[in-house]
Amino acid sequence: MQDFQQYIDGVFEDGSARFDSIDPSTGRVWASMPEAREDDVDRAVKAAERALWSGAWPAMTASARGKLLFKLADMVQANAARLAELETLDTGKIIRETSAQIAYVADYYRYYAGLADKIEGATLPIDKADMEVWTRREPVGVVAAIVPWNSQLFLSAVKIGPALAAGCTLVIKASEDGPAPMLEFARLVHEAGFPNGVVNVITGFGASCGSALTRHPGVAHIAFTGGPATAAHVVRNSAENLASTSLELGGKSPFIVFADADLESAANAQVAGIFAATGQSCVAGSRLLVDAAIKDKFIALLKAKAEAIRIGAPLDMATEVGPLCAARQRAHIESVVAATVSAGAKVVTGGQPISGDGFYYPPTIIDCDGVKASSFETELFGPVLSVVSFANEDEAVALANATTYGLASGVFTQNLARAHRMIRKIRAGIVWVNTYRAVSPIAPFGGFGASGHGREGGLAAALDYTRTKTVWLKTSDDPFPDPFVMR
Repeated sequence: MQDFQQYIDGVFEDGSARFDSIDPSTGRVWASMPEAREDDVDRAVKAAERALWSGAWPAMTASARGKLLFKLADMVQANAARLAELETLDTGKIIRETSAQIAYVADYYRYYAGLADKIEGATLPIDKADMEVWTRREPVGVVAAIVPWNSQLFLSAVKIGPALAAGCTLVIKASEDGPAPMLEFARLVHEAGFPNGVVNVITGFGASCGSALTRHPGVAHIAFTGGPATAAHVVRNSAENLASTSLELGGKSPFIVFADADLESAANAQVAGIFAATGQSCVAGSRLLVDAAIKDKFIALLKAKAEAIRIGAPLDMATEVGPLCAARQRAHIESVVAATVSAGAKVVTGGQPISGDGFYYPPTIIDCDGVKASSFETELFGPVLSVVSFANEDEAVALANATTYGLASGVFTQNLARAHRMIRKIRAGIVWVNTYRAVSPIAPFGGFGASGHGREGGLAAALDYTRTKTVWLKTSDDPFPDPFVMR
């Protein structure tokens, strides 16, 4: 069994307690993790505060920060295989995806490394002849970065990269459901040469770790990825320290297929959108809205592809769908699917958990036409696709927007005019047209409504980790005028 440590103020250490981590492919303990509690959190935040205001980090030029980020990027790429194996062991995410994704994560650090010395202030054309006025972009402060277990190297890079580029320091809380890759990532931070306290990595449970971190008075900004229910607690806790927040939450994304679409391409994209990563993705295209004229043909095509998917051990490179991350997640999916079927929906394929070791659930398609279906409304975070047909474009838009979420969406059509109409009308932070689940460090990522606020990726993300300071310089030698009149 492997033992992992947390990383506080440049030191690897055991936490206040320890807990077991489960291999989702077997249901058995594979590692021991450090559990951070309130005292550990306090030490981590105070270390980040010291590093923010004194020592080597605030004395560095922006270009020097960028060079450290470039070095970290190279180390992530060089260690991608090890990080991918740990993520697969701890979360059950298949090695095919973790290997490719973590190798690409290095590009996120390179993007923000190059951006570090491009964050600029501005000289203002002020309306006072004896004044020079300009703005500076300065780091917002200590950042609490809270990342979930799925795609955690990616979901942490979109926080760590821009925060470090802006000059902030961080306390990163890895999910207790799969912290191994983030705890290993801390070793790369250490070896890259970041000053002590600039990056701290801990893990633990909500009440004793997450709550203490999000309400700590030393935290200036909270970057959170997770579910809306937990986000509500985060926002309430932020009232204690008045920290700003960026929230990347869940989704119930519509995948819209019109009759003129390339059906083979759309079917492959739908498989990627709902069955890749075992459906455990915030942008999962879990609601298929399909033109009634092609519904039967398209579902038959999807059914054949779903039933051909190879389910197996996540460390096998041939596996296409692995286990769910946790037993409670599978139980939740079983409950919602059962309620959906009881309401009158029809299972096209799948719908029953796979017997044996591990937390496996098969690719599942449910025809929900004419039914008020729980699976069509609830984020399942699993490989379950709910299908509803539409008669025209207006009905497709209405169905797409009939959700509290607004993270991602997909539109499949060869009609360019229709595509532009749909782009304008869909209420979501991301619209993919004739593609799905594509990401880049250059492109902002985030949602509307219950899917959160703020953006990760692109220049906008780096600016979110800064605050504006306005500087006024009097250029005249004249004495200060009447002190009782505002200038």
